[in-house]
Amino acid sequence: MGWEVIFWNHTPFDLNQLGYKEIKLQGKPRAFTDLLKRAKITSELDYWTHKFTDPVYKHYKFPSSKKNLKGRVKNIIVNQFISWTNGEAGLERLRNKMRESERNGAFYKHCKTILENEKPALLFCTNQRPVNAIAPITAAQDMGIPTASFIFSWDNIPKATMVVQADYYLVWSEYMKKELQKYYPFIAESQIQITGTPQFEPHFEESLKISKQEFYNNYGLDNEKIYLCYSGDDITTSPHDELYLEHVAEAVSELNKHGENIGVIFRRNPADFSKRYDPIINKYKKLITPLDPLWERQGNEWNQLLPTKDDLKLQSQIIQHTFMVINLGSSMVFDYQIYQKPCAYLNYNPSGVKIKKNVREIYNYVHFRSMLSEKPVLWINSKKEIKEKIQEVINGETAQLLKDANTWFKRINCHPSQNASKRIWTFLDKLSR
Repeated sequence: MGWEVIFWNHTPFDLNQLGYKEIKLQGKPRAFTDLLKRAKITSELDYWTHKFTDPVYKHYKFPSSKKNLKGRVKNIIVNQFISWTNGEAGLERLRNKMRESERNGAFYKHCKTILENEKPALLFCTNQRPVNAIAPITAAQDMGIPTASFIFSWDNIPKATMVVQADYYLVWSEYMKKELQKYYPFIAESQIQITGTPQFEPHFEESLKISKQEFYNNYGLDNEKIYLCYSGDDITTSPHDELYLEHVAEAVSELNKHGENIGVIFRRNPADFSKRYDPIINKYKKLITPLDPLWERQGNEWNQLLPTKDDLKLQSQIIQHTFMVINLGSSMVFDYQIYQKPCAYLNYNPSGVKIKKNVREIYNYVHFRSMLSEKPVLWINSKKEIKEKIQEVINGETAQLLKDANTWFKRINCHPSQNASKRIWTFLDKLSR
């Protein structure tokens, strides 16, 4: 389309090495802005709890740090901001204060200098969440440069994660567009564009597809076995995830004793660097094959991880050559739906341990309400049901489930899924003109 794309990069990764033009973004947001952001998120969740008479929003809050004096002082300041906030008008004041705070910092001045030198036709922010995106977006708006932001994930809007105030917002679906209007009524319909998300596009790349024999050979898999995928979750969402992996391994062992020949491919969450799975993998090493995500790591935080092209290939090939996925409430249900393969959601707390989190609460989160009346996944409500659900899939009893999963996916993401990037660029091209 004739565009020159330059990545204004505020990550620890060297994008030049990947063949992309980049400008390193120097500096950081003001500490005061981060306090305002914390107050905004909490205030929004409190306001929505009252406005929609729904306690679910309380579950999106993270506990504040009270480990040292500095942390306690910050909490006092944040709580003061929250006490001053009342309704839509109070939230608008907080949003304006965040932008005003950044305008008073050196980071904003640096951003403005870069924009004056580069003179871009458009500034596109690919994630609405980070506080360090406020200064670049605000500087561009102050200079009359159009700005757009992409809503990063299917569960982000009800969690009050939106920090960036852009001129336009790109969303996954009509469903997400309505969510955005519901939670942020000051955003006009004309500011929202439905594009879908590019994250599912690799599954449509023919170059990423390989034969079963090649996949099995590449990863030392048993030619006689069929494999299911256990997709791990992060330690915050699923603190007992290693126990679920063990339960799946036990169920598969029982099925194999009765004539099946099943193996387990374990794909851990890319942000989980713990050793918690190691004892289970060692115990069931003849059954479980770990295929770790091929992400580049520059630190221990989720935003210090970069997925590689090789990992896009690996994830796609795992789905191609496994007959189902088991996980805890992951969007992998949609990746598997593209291949017309079922997903099973774990929906029970393991016994015999002190429960750190009631996993059933997860399915009360707002984004799961998008299922409406469909039954798009297999629900595993107890340890003993794992074996039954796997057997249902092997027996081919999933036709209606796959149909429902397709309905759910079309509600969540604009179709055809493989054209999301094209829709994004068509809109950005139109916007810049």
